Amino acid sequence: MGNLQIVSFNLWQVLISLANLTILYLGLKKFLYKPVKAVLENRKAAIAKEYAEAEEARTSANAARDEYAAKLATAHTTADEIIHDATVLANRRGEKIVADAHQKADEIVRQGELEASMEKKKAMETIRQDITDVSAAMTEKLLGREMSAEDHRSMIDEFLKGVGEG
Repeated sequence: MGNLQIVSFNLWQVLISLANLTILYLGLKKFLYKPVKAVLENRKAAIAKEYAEAEEARTSANAARDEYAAKLATAHTTADEIIHDATVLANRRGEKIVADAHQKADEIVRQGELEASMEKKKAMETIRQDITDVSAAMTEKLLGREMSAEDHRSMIDEFLKGVGEG
């Protein structure tokens, strides 16, 4: 009979164990399960919030990147326009400098030609005067008389016309 008592079944003990188990279950449910569930729900909400914030930050970063790319493209376009305008302006200035240099060179050449022409006329007049003086002196010696200034001039003019034509 000793063995039967080890395996014996006591109804009151089973009922008390079930009551203890029910009380333990209800106590754990109220004091442990609900607070743990609340912590888990709060953590789940915090994680969802962080995911939403991360998505918002990613969207904001993409928008900022797109805006930066647009501004960079605009800056490149503006820089290209500025470089083009500066090149055109430099070319215009260069052309103006060259045109001014040509104009000044033409003016210097024209002035030189004018001065050369004046010097030539002056030299011709000097030569003419020298020829007149020499021819007058030779004529006086050859003719043995003095010529009037009028005769002398007409004679020289005829001579110079003959030399100029020949």
